[in-house]
Amino acid sequence: DVYQSEGRLDLVMECMSGGELFTRVQKRKRFSEADAATAAYQMLLAINYIHSHDVVHRDIKLENFLYESEESDYLKLIDFGFSKVWKKNTSMQLSCGTLAYVAPDVLMQNYSSQCDLWSLGVSVFIILFGYMPFSGSEDKQINDIKAGRYVVKKQYWERVSDVAQDFVKKLLLVDPLKRLTAEQALQHPFVVRRQAKTEEHLCAATVDALISFGTASSFRRAAMSMMAWSLTNEERSTVRQAFIELDQDNSGTVKLWEFKKVLLAKFHVKSEEAQVIFTALDTNNTDEIHYTEFLAAMVSTRISMHDDLLKATFDRFDVDKSGTITVNNLREVLGENFAGSDIDQIMREADITGSGDITYEEWIRYLRQEQGTEKQKDVAAQLIDGQLQKTKSEPKILQMKSAEFGKKGVAAGTVGKEAACCCCQ
Repeated sequence: DVYQSEGRLDLVMECMSGGELFTRVQKRKRFSEADAATAAYQMLLAINYIHSHDVVHRDIKLENFLYESEESDYLKLIDFGFSKVWKKNTSMQLSCGTLAYVAPDVLMQNYSSQCDLWSLGVSVFIILFGYMPFSGSEDKQINDIKAGRYVVKKQYWERVSDVAQDFVKKLLLVDPLKRLTAEQALQHPFVVRRQAKTEEHLCAATVDALISFGTASSFRRAAMSMMAWSLTNEERSTVRQAFIELDQDNSGTVKLWEFKKVLLAKFHVKSEEAQVIFTALDTNNTDEIHYTEFLAAMVSTRISMHDDLLKATFDRFDVDKSGTITVNNLREVLGENFAGSDIDQIMREADITGSGDITYEEWIRYLRQEQGTEKQKDVAAQLIDGQLQKTKSEPKILQMKSAEFGKKGVAAGTVGKEAACCCCQ
């Protein structure tokens, strides 16, 4: 949320109540290799995402990764105070960051986005071995960092596998051109081995939610897109891993080729069908699906559309707090059009009484009962019928009669015991 007054601009961010990664390391002294690999993987996802959007953090450290909750192992990167939009093939000169984590090329005042990978190497070093790689006086630390001379305590290194040691060594290379990039680090055996042990979360219910979103009316998609910003951490966590499985190249977004590849391989969804769904999800027309757009699709079936969520989303559209949503409210929030649909047309879809605005009662009625036009229902029915024909013998696909679409919605069917996965239960 953003609140603007005459003298200030306030940003309200999500609450990460689990505390710093640094604090958890202090309590545990050191992580097991499996836990360290999981943490490294999550840190790399964040770094790879910002690097793919030409942003360099410049202050990667344990204190700048927060856990979602005390019970969670899910990390997020914070504190972009030193971050910079960076053009590839150019260098940065400003020395910034935290000395114990800073890269030698930063100290030399000639560096690129690779400085973040050195800092990640220091972070993983601490998690794995339980001590700082560079310590002592400021001058000693600077000299050791420039030389790539970190402390090796044999009694701690002997407990760690060669694969894990290799991962750290390839991040703590003085030459940034030889240092692993975020993309390369995600493919290192230390990280990949951890991924191989994870469960699959992309199940038939998720695909049905995507189909439902793809065939919904423009206003319904706009409303669900806004709802995505009001979801709690707990609600997001139910579908997070499914998005990560779609994101084949770990870039933080899902591209069309990834979307088609996964849906064809796992659910036999044809390329043309996947294209229709992808286009509906890509509300910003960026040729890629962002996490928020994916969450919007999940609101249709996978995440409960409860009263608090409906009210919070209504309030986001009701920007002037008049108690109704007007066409001007929609324009202020969505712009002149949304996903190719004119705002006036979107208003007509949801203005059930024709009064020119949308009351909260109309809002509730529309979102809880509206399931798209007859044409949209026919498209959805065809997609689902095609799925049923191809997957009669496959227990992992959600079995559903297309006739139920108009009455219950795409993902309103039941999941058989053998078809259920951990994200469907």
